[in-house]
Amino acid sequence: MKKYIIVAISIIFSSTAQSQKVYELDTNVPEVEIHQKLKLGGINPKEQKISVNNYYMSVDNKPVIPVVAEFHFSRYPKKYWDESIRKIKAGGVNVIATYVFWNLHEEKENIFDWKGDKDLRYFLALCRKNDIEAIVRIGPFCHGEIRNGGLPDWLLGRPLNIRSNDPVYLKYVERLYNEIGKQLKGLYYKDGGPVIGIQIENEYQHSAAPWGLTYPGQPLEMTASERDMNVTQEGVGIANTVNPYSQLGNDHMKILKSLSQAAGMDVPLYTATGWGNAAIVPDESIPVTAAYAYPFWTPKRDYSPFFLYKDMHRFPDYSPVRYIPTDYPAFSAELGSGIMSVYTRRPIAVHKSFDALINRCLGSGANGIGYYMYHGGSTPKGKSSYMSDEAYGLPKISYDFQAPIGEYGQIREGFHRLKLLHFFVQDYGELLAPMTTVLPQDAANLKPENISSLRYAVRKKGNSGFVFLNNFQDDTTMVAQKNIRLKIKTGQNTIMIPETRSFDLDSGENVIFPYNLDLNGFQLNYATAQLLAKDDELTEPYYIFFSPSGIKSEFSFPSNTTIENLQGITTDKNSKSTIVSCNEAVNEFKVKAAGKVIRILVISKEMALKIYRIKINGKRHFIFSDAVVLENDKNIQLLSDRNHNFDIQIYPKTAIIPKTAFGSLKKLDHAETFSSYKISLPQTMLSVESKQISERKWALNLPNSLPKYVNDAYLTVKYTGDTAMGFMDGELVTDEFYKGIPWQIGLRKFVTGKPKEMVFYFRPMQKNASYLIDLQPYPESIPDFENKKEFLSVNGFTINAQYTTDLSF
Repeated sequence: MKKYIIVAISIIFSSTAQSQKVYELDTNVPEVEIHQKLKLGGINPKEQKISVNNYYMSVDNKPVIPVVAEFHFSRYPKKYWDESIRKIKAGGVNVIATYVFWNLHEEKENIFDWKGDKDLRYFLALCRKNDIEAIVRIGPFCHGEIRNGGLPDWLLGRPLNIRSNDPVYLKYVERLYNEIGKQLKGLYYKDGGPVIGIQIENEYQHSAAPWGLTYPGQPLEMTASERDMNVTQEGVGIANTVNPYSQLGNDHMKILKSLSQAAGMDVPLYTATGWGNAAIVPDESIPVTAAYAYPFWTPKRDYSPFFLYKDMHRFPDYSPVRYIPTDYPAFSAELGSGIMSVYTRRPIAVHKSFDALINRCLGSGANGIGYYMYHGGSTPKGKSSYMSDEAYGLPKISYDFQAPIGEYGQIREGFHRLKLLHFFVQDYGELLAPMTTVLPQDAANLKPENISSLRYAVRKKGNSGFVFLNNFQDDTTMVAQKNIRLKIKTGQNTIMIPETRSFDLDSGENVIFPYNLDLNGFQLNYATAQLLAKDDELTEPYYIFFSPSGIKSEFSFPSNTTIENLQGITTDKNSKSTIVSCNEAVNEFKVKAAGKVIRILVISKEMALKIYRIKINGKRHFIFSDAVVLENDKNIQLLSDRNHNFDIQIYPKTAIIPKTAFGSLKKLDHAETFSSYKISLPQTMLSVESKQISERKWALNLPNSLPKYVNDAYLTVKYTGDTAMGFMDGELVTDEFYKGIPWQIGLRKFVTGKPKEMVFYFRPMQKNASYLIDLQPYPESIPDFENKKEFLSVNGFTINAQYTTDLSF
């Protein structure tokens, strides 16, 4: 196999511009070698074919980059699954991954429970209804911060050795798989169903969870085969120790796969968590990778390497690995979009890290991206114990994970930031997936502690490609990059980005710039704007870009190109090119040549973060709004936090005036580029009556019901302390570990139509608490203890409505 070439970089200081830096990258390197040897793939009844080579996945021979979101159905109320699936899809995700936790479904031996919130089959039917695919993670070991990592308590008392080829253990696994197979029957890809993948086991011979049956003060006993105990670690990490039983581990994975297939699980994709020397099924599974920037299982905060570009196809994260990396595509399946808290450690996941991490992974050659978690939830209580990983000190109920979609379905900053990249890979994955990674010479020498050097990479095929830049690093602040230019050498030409000026890259931001890109027959030399979406199937195709924060966008076309200004731009021609400069928050222009025309819309990043993709009468459109926009059968559902009045803008413009199910809709006439409307819903005043019972205990009266135009009511609890718990009818229903972030609780699941009281109990923060190290970057979150050893302050309860209506076109 040919070696990949890491090319030289030179930083050229211009004599004509003060401190201007030109970063040079030569992309004349061999293309990645692609071969087909993996025993994966499948066909559905429509004769659509999924296939996988050593570099990317294809659907009907078209390269794709799947976007996978982890959402645990059993941690969320069944009656809201449909809404959550639609939220996930609105975020630009096309695959949902979900665990099947053995101990939730067989808490008592021989009694399987698939009813209510455990109804796996119904959940997958909703995935099919919403046209989103699924990967089912069947265990038997899952982890997922569930008690025993998903293994039932009673398994410890059986005469067998877990996670091994012990025949008695394998009999129990076979029975579990057969039960799961019954739930999945008829829902596989081959049947026209959503299930395209099965994950076998989890972090096998790498990591384990502690048994929940533990005595206080006792060292944790891990849920691993006894032979693997010495090489088993807590959490995800690098594993340099060679396991003398690695071949037995691979054999075990093969047996598990054969058992799953015997249970009917016949799918195009089988995956295995392959990081840190974990076992896989060689040539028959995709070894997926992980990256957690804010782990709770490490003793302190530290800088992660996951914001530095590398060649992930050759050097996966958490290497060494047990397989030859170049034989498999680089699929990142557990990218830490958030993190859990444990009692002793409470890392705060910065949402700017989410898209920075994806930028870095895509720029490093990843051809699949997946999140753990994308949607939080609440761990259900078992019949005889809490089912959360209590031995590790997790909350007993909350599994919020600081995720893009929260424990109660809250849409957060990370959801919007990630959406920009998801739309990009959905529309341009066919171009990006076959592209080779090219790195500057100093890439391998950069350290996370280096906050001043420019971090960048190129994905290229032939003479075209994308430049990736990232200026984010966890647990520190990067230096803003000022007055920089890029010099990209291709086999065809040398491109200066930008041609004459320079640009700045703000601290904490990341960008992707195209060069030598074909836009429906038009040559785009480069753009200092980021591609977002397109519709190139129209007579007059259009392309949507956004201007990154702090960057004035410009486009370079060949000099013979004609530009028609529709809004916001200026043009400048020279002998080599036509330069289009974008001057406003919304810019639109047409590009014309040889009787052809395309339209380009360039919006601010602020506006781009409000984008949603919809269909109106079968045609693609985009809605921009502060409200969350969800497709709901043939209608569009809108969710607006706090505001009962809000606007929507539709692109391209439509002559159809929608109707709203509640309130009123008014057409706004001032818009030139969009069809714009103001929606006004009835305002509701939700109040909360609180009563202090003692220094640590409060009682609140909840609303009896919510109006039809209110989707949920979010209770915000502001306090400074250690932990907080919420009870209804004496039962613990919600809890939280203090992190300096207001605690938000969705109330709709607790509203019954009758008067209900929720009782809160708060514990004071201790002056010597170990988790204060995680709050140090946020000094306002740490109280002034003065001469006291503990501190508790409950600062109030507020409640806000989430308004909703459906639009019909």
